[in-house]
Amino acid sequence: MILGMDWLTLLHVLITLIGIVTGLVVLADLVGDRSRPGWTAWFLLFTVLTSVTGFLFFHNDHLTPAQIFGIVSLIDLAVALYALYGRRLMGAWRGAYVVSATFALYLNFFVLVVQIFAKVPSLAAIAPGNPPSGPIFMTVQGIVLLAFLYFGWKAWRNFKPLNG
Repeated sequence: MILGMDWLTLLHVLITLIGIVTGLVVLADLVGDRSRPGWTAWFLLFTVLTSVTGFLFFHNDHLTPAQIFGIVSLIDLAVALYALYGRRLMGAWRGAYVVSATFALYLNFFVLVVQIFAKVPSLAAIAPGNPPSGPIFMTVQGIVLLAFLYFGWKAWRNFKPLNG
């Protein structure tokens, strides 16, 4: 085990981190009215893989909130993929892509914050529970939400693809 993780957990974490880093580049590009198709493809691929590999951790006989989260993410990503590759960002599909891509990144970031609070002992102490809770945890998640709303709005305003 590396860092106390089995191979599946390590693979899932690496996939997720690649998705988040590439997603931040894509979001910055949208805000700056730029497009890098390669970065976008990697972001979407690794974000889909994050959701898909997340389902490998569940061995329940009932639907859990985390599984619902994964389903919502995959539906959202289907919209982003269709808007980008199926409709080529034409008309309203530009906005659908910006919103769905930003939301997909936000969902991964939300889970990242949950995992950081759950796994870092000093943060787990101030935000106990599974999932973490408490005012500090909620404040951090609120700040993350506000940041994504702001940058998503900026991307919505600024991103004007040549073919859209």
